[in-house]
Formats: sequence, structure tokens, C-alpha cells
Amino acid sequence: MDLHKEVTAAKLTDDLVVDILSWLEYKPFCRCKCAYKAWSALSSDPDYSKKLPNKVTTGLLYQGHKNSAITLVSLFQQLGQIDGILADVPHYEHLEFLDCCNGLVLCKYSSNYTTPGICRFVMCNPATRQWRIIPDTHPKTDDPRYVTILAFDPSWSPQFYIFNFHMEHLHGLILGTSKLEIFWSGSTTWLVDDKWDSDIVVSHMSHSFLHGMLYAGTTEQQVVVFEGLEEMSDGTLPYHWFIDLPSDSFYMDAFTHGCFGKSSGKLHYALPGEDGCSIVVWTLDEYAYGLRTWIVKCQLSMADAFGRDDFVHYDGVDGEGNLFSNYDYWIIALDLEKDLVFLSDRRREKLLSYNISTGELNEIRDDFEHCQYYAYAPCYSKLPALESSV
Repeated sequence: MDLHKEVTAAKLTDDLVVDILSWLEYKPFCRCKCAYKAWSALSSDPDYSKKLPNKVTTGLLYQGHKNSAITLVSLFQQLGQIDGILADVPHYEHLEFLDCCNGLVLCKYSSNYTTPGICRFVMCNPATRQWRIIPDTHPKTDDPRYVTILAFDPSWSPQFYIFNFHMEHLHGLILGTSKLEIFWSGSTTWLVDDKWDSDIVVSHMSHSFLHGMLYAGTTEQQVVVFEGLEEMSDGTLPYHWFIDLPSDSFYMDAFTHGCFGKSSGKLHYALPGEDGCSIVVWTLDEYAYGLRTWIVKCQLSMADAFGRDDFVHYDGVDGEGNLFSNYDYWIIALDLEKDLVFLSDRRREKLLSYNISTGELNEIRDDFEHCQYYAYAPCYSKLPALESSV
């Protein structure tokens, strides 16, 4: 054996590479993935991903009313609350927080100097203090409404994707979808899906990006799945198909919000039960020939966690005799890799975390604002094709 022969990363077996990388902290591991693409692919393998360092949710991002500063509510008490997490972005005071996915933050830039005929997005990475201006889009109305979704997973691709659904509305009441635009970070232009069905209205409440596929809930109790995003480099639009949500969730989704999550390479969906005393978590299982079905993964006892069983309040009856109900808590985010469910206690106005393994309920913050919260875990990958100025 030639002892002077150079040993390269390409000659190491996957098992040996995983054993070595498993000793790293998450941040150095991210840097290694950027240096060698084959190592990044190991993160998507269900068997290897359990041994490799996982991203850690550090907090919940939100923006209060009137486009106040985008704030990180830390899960670690020593950090507390961080205002203006995107303060390195020029004119950050004009940013409207839209979405967050695997460490990247998507915002819309608006000020008194931007005209209604222009919609400008800004992509930000708070961990690396980088930002990028996205090419403008041009709505057809002076009062545009959008549902805008970010898709990004550095273990699958360094590129990010933006789905921008233009909503038809009348005095704020959504009537349908007028146009779908899709952008990917390797391009300078938006692609327009002219064949999008106007009756399909995507909800802004919950979505997930897994194995290069975007799963987004609709107002019709379905999940629209976008696949083939990698073909956008050739100017080809991704195709889409649909999955019904769990049948047991149809009635409950009308009164509260479900939430998507992922762990061990599988998609999950969580929703409170009818009386609110438990949260049901389903797993999307692919069993044969591409067929998929939802199976119950677990049921989480909120009655034990809160120490009570009165979670639902009925506020009236609709035209068909059905009761309107409100829930004392909402699911705002899932981190099933760490066995965490994040809740908003609407009765006591607190942010909470529920530990699935221990059944413990912990307070993150009191006096929370009624707005959309997103789980945030830092990403140390560089944004592709950075712009130099706003």
C-alpha cells in the first residue's frame, strides 16, 4: 500500500463520511455541505439524516401590525427577543414580512416611493446578513392581493423558489386566483402559469417544502403539490397535482388552522380535535405505485398539558344550522425533528411550546401579537447570485 497516496473525500464511503460529519456542530456541518455537494445529498437520505447534525429552531419570526420591525422571539431565555433581525438590509423599515423557509426570509418592499403597479420582493438571510432584490412583478390592479410562498431547502438545492399567487378580490373578499407567477434564483425573470385554475385558492397559513416538492394547503381542504422545480432552468413550469387532507379534518379546518411539518423525510399534518382536548398528527404515507394516504402518527393530549378540558367556545349558527366555534389555542408551527409543537394560547395571550416526548407545556412569551408566526432556524449557506445594491 502506498502510504503517500492522497486520500480524497470522493474515495471515502458514505458510512465513513457520515460518521465523521456526525461529530460536527450544525454550523460547521453547513459549511462542509457547501464545500462538497455529495455531502449535502447525505442530509436527504432518511437513514443518514438521523445521524447527521440537524438544524435547530432558534425562535419564532413575526411582524406586528403596520409593518413594524420583523422580530425574532428566541426559544432560549438568554437571548430573549431580537427586534429588527433584518436591520442590515437597506431600507429594512419598509419591509413587509411574507414567508420564511429553512433560514431564508422573504419580504416585500413597499414605501411611499413605490407605485401600486410594481411589486418588489427582497430575499434575506439573517444568519449570513445577505440579501437580494428579486425582479419586479407588475400587478394588473391598483389594489393587488397576493399569497406568496417561499420554497428553499439547501440539502436539496442551493436555489430558492418563489410562488406568487395573484388574488381576485372584491373589497377584500377573495374570489379566486387571477394569475400564478413563479421565480427561481437562477433566473432574472418570472415564469407565468397561464393554465392555472382560477378556482384554486392557496391558503397562506401553512405549507411545507420537502424533497424538492412544495405542499400548500388550499381553501377546498386539499393540498396542491408542485413538482419538477429543477426543470425551471429550462424555462419549464413545475407541474402540480392534489392530495385530499385527512378526511377527519374537513369539519375542523373550517374553525381552526392546521399546520404542516416534516420529520424523517415524511410530511405531517397537525390539527386540534373537535373538542380541542387533543391534537391529531397525521403522516402522509406512500405505500405503492405513487399512491398516498394519511395515517395517524400520534394524538397529543392538550387536556393533560393545560390541565383543563374547556377549549372550544361556540359563537353562533350559520345558515345551514352549523355551530361557529372558536378555539382557545392555535397551532402556529411544528418542529417534529425536535418533538416540538408551538402554540398560541389565545385565552391567556401567550406563546407556548409543547414537548411531544415529555408532554410538558412551556411558556415562550406572554403578551403575544395576533399575527402569523414562523419557526426560524438559521441557514449558513450563501444566497446565490447576490445583488450589490437596492
